[in-house]
Amino acid sequence: MLDRRILLTSLAGLFGLSAFRWLRATPAQSAEARIAEKFEIEKTDAEWRAQLTPQQYEILRQEGTERPWSSPLLKEHRKGTFACAGCDLPLFSSETKFESGTGWPSFYQPLANAVAKREDRTFGMLRTEVHCRRCGGHVGHVFDDGPKPTGLRYCMDGFALSFHPAAAPSST
Repeated sequence: MLDRRILLTSLAGLFGLSAFRWLRATPAQSAEARIAEKFEIEKTDAEWRAQLTPQQYEILRQEGTERPWSSPLLKEHRKGTFACAGCDLPLFSSETKFESGTGWPSFYQPLANAVAKREDRTFGMLRTEVHCRRCGGHVGHVFDDGPKPTGLRYCMDGFALSFHPAAAPSST
């Protein structure tokens, strides 16, 4: 007959192992999935490292996250376009940017054919990761707590983006 203590210890161990395997999904594992995908712009790891700053590389290529409130683009309010810092593909219009209070630049809608999404189970939670559809660079996550008209919040890492101000109107 099994001792109750042994049974409970075994069950707790199995639960702990299952939880550990679920929680241990890391950005590096997601990056492996990204490598299996094909993108219009593909570069070697060395080429990405040479092109990007260390912070951009960590976010775009290793799916890292910047500290909240650290991006200069958080307070960018001019008209223009936010593009992928890796390949310069326009991703978001300033017209869809809003103040979410989260510490990251937030948008309620990407430009057409700009981003792609995939399931992200890192850090023990289920989220939707957003990446540039042209180079595969990780730019943030999307949540369903945004404003109208979409109800979505594209919470972007500002260091994964570059900003291009709209051209000033001609005075002629």
